[in-house]
Amino acid sequence: MATTTHTLKTASVLAFERKLDPSDALFFAGNWDQRGNAAQWAPITVREKSVRGTISNRLKPANQDAAKLDAAIENPNLQTVDVATLPADADTLKVSFSLRVLGGAGTPSACNNADYRAKLLATVQGYVEGTGYGELARRYGHNLANGRFLWRNRIGAEQVEVQVQHLVQGVPVKTWTFDALALNAREFTANAAAVQPLQELGELIAQGLTGQSHVLLQVTAFARIGAGQEVYPSQELILDKASSGKSKTLYVVNGVAGMHSQKLGNALRTIDTWHPDVAELGPIAVEPYGSVTTLGRACRRPTDKLDFYNLLDGWMLKDKVPASDQQHFVMATLIRGGVFGDAGKE
Repeated sequence: MATTTHTLKTASVLAFERKLDPSDALFFAGNWDQRGNAAQWAPITVREKSVRGTISNRLKPANQDAAKLDAAIENPNLQTVDVATLPADADTLKVSFSLRVLGGAGTPSACNNADYRAKLLATVQGYVEGTGYGELARRYGHNLANGRFLWRNRIGAEQVEVQVQHLVQGVPVKTWTFDALALNAREFTANAAAVQPLQELGELIAQGLTGQSHVLLQVTAFARIGAGQEVYPSQELILDKASSGKSKTLYVVNGVAGMHSQKLGNALRTIDTWHPDVAELGPIAVEPYGSVTTLGRACRRPTDKLDFYNLLDGWMLKDKVPASDQQHFVMATLIRGGVFGDAGKE
């Protein structure tokens, strides 16, 4: 007898592989007017710098009297940090990475419940046929075009240009060029000049998600920030700081300053404008609980029934079809990938 939706249980083993797969990004330096010769630009290296800081942390009440404060100030706060800068004769940062768009979105890489898997695949297929990946793909493309993946390097830049190339067997077959600062970073709207290229890029990403074609993109961003200015690669997480001897360690790939693929992925999936706090925060990264770690805040709280697990369980187990925008969120979370099984239900 076939299993009904009333007896269907969430698989205890349920995992999905990410379908947007960026490489690490590498940093190079050159001049804005020489972007056409960017392949010859020199890599940016990381160097150490020792600095003498002052006491600026909040003091305990017992240490706030003048004598103790003077004694603390006499002991300098010595630090060794990593730093990366443009050379004195270069005003532009080049950031380059590749992005694979993989097919099979919504198909679990591991699932130990055949009935649940069948229901899941049928639901995903219904979404693809009824709604499609067009909206999600358009937003992913928008985050490539607006240079969100530059993070702090985008802030205060005089000019930012993003070039996206579609590679087939290593050969560029199509190139889109965007004025990143002309694209809104809080809304997924485009100016007239970007409408057509964004539509084409979104259609290509959607084809990759559905598995219709192999999609490999080469993404290159140019940020004109000023000669000799500091740039911001990823910062390494050092668990044993005492042994490292440095207060800040930057990410390096074969001697070249770089940015973690995870940080790039976070920027690309910053498309969730369907959460309750969107008026205040704008788009946030797609996460099961809408986590915003910089604010210590979860925008999709289980009490509001808008977190990924409540939406997925309602859709799969109770045939409660979410609103169209929340369907986008659920599918974007599956594209993000992760382990979502429920051991307590098997």
